[in-house]
Amino acid sequence: MAKEIQKKSPEQVEQKGEKSKGVNGALWAVSIVLLAVAAVGNAYFASHFALIVRILLLVVLIVGAVAAAAFTNQGQKAIGFMKDSRQELRKIIWPTRQESTQTTLIVVAMCVLVALVLWGIDSIIVTIINFLTNLRF
Repeated sequence: MAKEIQKKSPEQVEQKGEKSKGVNGALWAVSIVLLAVAAVGNAYFASHFALIVRILLLVVLIVGAVAAAAFTNQGQKAIGFMKDSRQELRKIIWPTRQESTQTTLIVVAMCVLVALVLWGIDSIIVTIINFLTNLRF
């Protein structure tokens, strides 16, 4: 039997901590408008304000846009993903300096070896082509 898809009521949406579509859309609109103002304002006021003032305004507008986007449903999921990723990074057993150096030297040695083999094959092919093209019948 196929399961019927049930639409979430506004109460269910609020219980999960998710924002309604209207609030979510408004936050995205604010974020996009702030980014647009940053881009257009920087180009428009290039000759009116000093570079340091424009950079400070750009930073403020971009931070505001990122903050607005962080409060959306997708932003909350992204923040949760980043927190989980950081926890996973802590679980990794990183190689020691000696292991890293040895691995790097092995990679360099293999690159040199492959380069020499390819150079040898290329030299043989060039010699054969020169031999064949210099023949006169």
